[in-house]
Amino acid sequence: MEAWLYSLLNALALPQFGLSTVFVVAFVSATLLPMGSEPAVFGLIKLNPELFWPAIGVATVGNTLGGALNWWLGYGAHQAYDRLTHKEHPVKARALLWLRDFGPRACLLSWLPVVGDPLCGVAGWLKLPFWPCVLYMALGKFLRYLFMTSALLWLFPGMVELPR
Repeated sequence: MEAWLYSLLNALALPQFGLSTVFVVAFVSATLLPMGSEPAVFGLIKLNPELFWPAIGVATVGNTLGGALNWWLGYGAHQAYDRLTHKEHPVKARALLWLRDFGPRACLLSWLPVVGDPLCGVAGWLKLPFWPCVLYMALGKFLRYLFMTSALLWLFPGMVELPR
């Protein structure tokens, strides 16, 4: 078990794999697994400042694709429920009614910790239009990465310094 964990950590080492690692970490962190991708993005940019925009872009794409997967999982769960019960699930909860009324724009909040990932799944459950949801997810996630990374770089300018 220890060897497997060591090889996994080696495979995810930022300086060795860079943008592909950021993509995988961002994708996985957008699923319902409890994981954050901001440290990976910040670490890569701190070690390679010239990768600021590529890292923000790759993280946004990975995280948005993870949110899109959550949308499809929610949509599929609703389809399965309808097939098993032979009836449409009524939307009664106030939060679900709010989300349905707000529409795809609610996916702009998919960047929020704890509630953002399930929000994408609920958008799929409610059968909100896929592409507008993905567009709002991408915008929210892009702004989060841009703001968080810029703030961390500004707050901790000397946090990681490579020996010369």
